[in-house]
Amino acid sequence: MYETPPVRLLTSLGRQLADFTWTNIRACFYAVALLAGVGASTALPALPLARYDLLVAYGVLLTLVFWRRGWETGRDLVVITVCHVIGLLFELVKVALGSWEYPEPAFLKVGGVPLYGGFLYAAVASYVCRAWHLFDLRLTGYRAWPTGVVAAAIYLNFFTHHWLPDARWPLAVLLVAVTAGTTVGYRVLDRRRTMPLALSFFLIGFFLWVAENLATLTGAWRYPHQADGWQPVACAKIGAWALLISVTFVLASVGRQRPRTAAG
Repeated sequence: MYETPPVRLLTSLGRQLADFTWTNIRACFYAVALLAGVGASTALPALPLARYDLLVAYGVLLTLVFWRRGWETGRDLVVITVCHVIGLLFELVKVALGSWEYPEPAFLKVGGVPLYGGFLYAAVASYVCRAWHLFDLRLTGYRAWPTGVVAAAIYLNFFTHHWLPDARWPLAVLLVAVTAGTTVGYRVLDRRRTMPLALSFFLIGFFLWVAENLATLTGAWRYPHQADGWQPVACAKIGAWALLISVTFVLASVGRQRPRTAAG
């Protein structure tokens, strides 16, 4: 059957969109499995082991399975572990300041934060690492040091804004500035496409906000405005996640490849 050029174009775009979506889903397997475990744990009967502690064991098992199956490399495991640790530090400060809470009791709980909380950040790191492999990501015009410095400042601002003026918007502008001209090349079927790095941060931030709504719905943690029942997470969190993902990206990019210049 003869296809006109517009039909061929739409068919090709449809196939590429389907492949792009499926590859993203594959990159999210760790996060999906983790959230599924959190959701399933709410339906468990009363056990001698606290639910949060059970989720710590589940998170460790999940990490080992992905590594042993070869879905994540040793380097990926290091990145995921580092993100787990800095995520726990983030949680300790935020919970202490009342930004959110983990209301259930647990043995493996420090400063009101269950150790499984770090796996939520590990899941984000897993997505970035798996996407790097599955999409064959290549950076063009990436300025590692300036981007790393801004990402570190963004991470610190999430703490310091409780005592100092919030520099979130200036840092967002600065992040866009240092990543201006930086593109992420990715493979979809047999084609290579590109998008601005800053746009990828925003898109990931949006989907993390969607995941955060699902996580709070299943009791992974609770914001103050959800104390009397679940309510959607504020849309402002999209921007917060878009900024925070820069930290994960910088960590994942270290040593992964030689950043390409615009000419190379």
